Amino acid sequence: MESTPTEHHKRLEYCTTRLQYRQGRELKAVKVYTVASESRHMLVFGVPKVNLHSNIKNKLQCFGKLQSCTCVTTEFAQKMELEAFTDVFAVQFEHLEQARRAKRQLDAKQFFGGILHISYAPERETHQELRDKFQRRQIEIAQRIKRNLAEQPPPKQKNKDA
Repeated sequence: MESTPTEHHKRLEYCTTRLQYRQGRELKAVKVYTVASESRHMLVFGVPKVNLHSNIKNKLQCFGKLQSCTCVTTEFAQKMELEAFTDVFAVQFEHLEQARRAKRQLDAKQFFGGILHISYAPERETHQELRDKFQRRQIEIAQRIKRNLAEQPPPKQKNKDA
């Protein structure tokens, strides 16, 4: 498992050993997210330290309603080594899907001369938020199973006369 609580926020190296037919147009770091590790809470690393709070907030609001967006650079500077002259922002979206989309669209993208690194921050969730997330996931899975069963053609019955 992870050695420190902030270990999962470090940027991973890109995977260069994938087979050619599996390699996409862009190199990607291979990481698997579970229901527990995905979160509406995110940390945005690599924002240049030139008073860009309103700019990053506006950029993130393109993906959905934000519940909070605060600078947590001093908190994280004590826990882990940060890139020089950059800020870290803790962001909370209203819905998980919005956070997923923001991470997919903005991670490793350029922003005012810096490269953003966005990671989920499930450690910032409350127990109730975690419980709600698991219950919502169970409902989604049940709906998906029900829809898949409805879309399947009925099995053909064998004719006993033949």
